[in-house]
Amino acid sequence: MEKFMLLFRGSEVYQPDQSPEALQVLTQKMMNWLGDLNGKGMHVSSEKLKRSGAQVIGRKALITNSAFGDLKEVVGGCTIVQARSIEEAVEAAKACPILETNATIEVRPILSM
Repeated sequence: MEKFMLLFRGSEVYQPDQSPEALQVLTQKMMNWLGDLNGKGMHVSSEKLKRSGAQVIGRKALITNSAFGDLKEVVGGCTIVQARSIEEAVEAAKACPILETNATIEVRPILSM
């Protein structure tokens, strides 16, 4: 089994004008999806990111506390899954309810160090 990171980008539910109820509905759907992955033995871990943070940029290690780009491109969290292939990891990603909110999921193999 290989590990894959699913990076979640730009959900409409996480926009500033969304209702707390919409966020709660998505959270419950996400928990159900993670429970399904866990039941299949695929779920390794999941993390949601805060909207704050910093960037360290380039050779001079410039630091910025500014926004991380267009809201549609901001990484809001990640899940790590174990799968036999990238195709299996993609199938798991396709079942994620965050896609219903016009989000993007980037599926990346993880190299062991």
